[in-house]
Amino acid sequence: MKSSVYIFSLIIIYTQSVMAFTKPDWSKDASLPGQRLCETHHGHEVCYRDGNRENIYQLSPSEFAKAKERGAKHTLFYPVKSTPLMAPYNSLEKMFDSTQNSAIRNFIYRIARRISNFNSFEDVYDWIGLNDYPQTASENGPNPIPYMGEIENDPMGVTIDNRHGEKGLTVSCAACHSSDLFGVKVLGLQNRFPRANEVFRVGKSALSKTPTFLFRTLFKPSAGDLQIFKDAKEALSYVSVKQPQVLGLDTSLAQVGLSLSMRAQDEYATMEPKYRRRPRKNELNKKRADSKPQVWWNLKYKTKWLSDGSIISGNPVNTNFLWNEIGRGADLKKLEAWLVNNDQVVRDITTFVFATKSPLYNDFFPNQIDIFKAQKGQKLFEKNCSGCHGKYEKAWDSPNADSLNYDEKLLTTKVWYHEKSIIKDVDTDPLRAEGMAYFAQDLNRLKISKTLGTVVKEQPGYIPPPLVGIWARWPYFHNNSVPTLYDVITPSNKRPKTYIAVAAMDKELDFDQEKNGYPRPQYIREEYRNDRQYFYDTRKAGMSNSGHTKMLLDENGNEKFNHQDKLSIIEFLKTL
Repeated sequence: MKSSVYIFSLIIIYTQSVMAFTKPDWSKDASLPGQRLCETHHGHEVCYRDGNRENIYQLSPSEFAKAKERGAKHTLFYPVKSTPLMAPYNSLEKMFDSTQNSAIRNFIYRIARRISNFNSFEDVYDWIGLNDYPQTASENGPNPIPYMGEIENDPMGVTIDNRHGEKGLTVSCAACHSSDLFGVKVLGLQNRFPRANEVFRVGKSALSKTPTFLFRTLFKPSAGDLQIFKDAKEALSYVSVKQPQVLGLDTSLAQVGLSLSMRAQDEYATMEPKYRRRPRKNELNKKRADSKPQVWWNLKYKTKWLSDGSIISGNPVNTNFLWNEIGRGADLKKLEAWLVNNDQVVRDITTFVFATKSPLYNDFFPNQIDIFKAQKGQKLFEKNCSGCHGKYEKAWDSPNADSLNYDEKLLTTKVWYHEKSIIKDVDTDPLRAEGMAYFAQDLNRLKISKTLGTVVKEQPGYIPPPLVGIWARWPYFHNNSVPTLYDVITPSNKRPKTYIAVAAMDKELDFDQEKNGYPRPQYIREEYRNDRQYFYDTRKAGMSNSGHTKMLLDENGNEKFNHQDKLSIIEFLKTL
């Protein structure tokens, strides 16, 4: 009797565990859940679904909440224990503590003037562009940032972990995927001014010029600190770095592609000195493929990932780890073992990023949306834009709209987006999409890619993204080439050739509410206006603001939208 009860209990536990974890469809044939709706737009059939994959593993409410919290913590503190590239924290501390005329300072100045300007870890973090943790409830954005204990003494993304019995320093996903939006910390929104790639570039330059014996002589490191240094030096010798064209763009694609060309062409991209000394030729050495970090809350609506949809199958979180670690000089056998043995960590991160929500315009600028104007914009949008960017049902159109208050009327009640993510070539700058062709084969042949089910494929354009939270995502296009929403819905020949970026600190000074984006240059705060690193020039390779124009013109080649039409469309987009 007791044995049968025991077996029955095991069956119940097993059944519950299976029900609590549903394996998502990561295949190239995956489609969104929900009701199906097909319409004709501009002579083409477009099929939408009204569901999304916010709860990607279909967890129970309590498990969903727990997994999201665990996942958020992993995005803030880099979890990959096999990563070889960390900075020796104690040795950096010695550098900061040394006097300006010390042997350490003089040496660092000779090999890397940029590093020698830092007097503290805070200087380093500020330069990287990291954002502080929220100090009050009002500073915590739509995706709650969990309490991290002493870790919060440093900014979001800083990861100080044990390596060889000492402290190793690196950064996590939050370095590029968190933002300070007018004092609110938004996890999942792109960092407008990330310098993660620059960290690799400066670090590689410094370590390549620092012989191990000299590091040992100057810093007198512990055995553990010395090993961290050696690991980093070896890892970076297999990493090819490239400086972004401008602050705000990311060169991760080139870093991954060029780093693979320094490895053997076997299934684990083995790191052997002969390949490092004579890398294979790769077009990414000459061509630009820069892009901005992408927001996370759009993931739930997609079935292909990255701005160009080139990840056609596989969990994008796994692919992100793979790319991150290739760009950090990782041993792919060790990474594969870590990913297989830490599937729960990957699931938790996946749960969190798919569940993230966008910040609402009305939360930042209360009662400033003109609903009548937004409704006019809604009609223009549905007629001209929804075939690519989806349909958005609004509470103000519901049968009980008269009983709703202002805030309730602004809510989006349903998103209809493509049942399978589409790729469109609308004449935007092609270089980022083309860049995938230069290493897709290298990625797909890897054993770890096959283990994870990851397949990448060059695409002929980009995914027209869902527009949830579009107001907060300026500057626009994959390459940050358009400073405002107003310019997005203006033909490319009338868009500004240059603009000046500014941090989103002051709602009055740093944001053009009418056009939704960066203010015109004459209104930019002086400290940014006089700093060339915030100057964007669309005439440079990979930074073109072309495209997205044909749909803005009528059959006679004239603009469809006048000034007031554009303002109405923007008013509608602010409600998404």
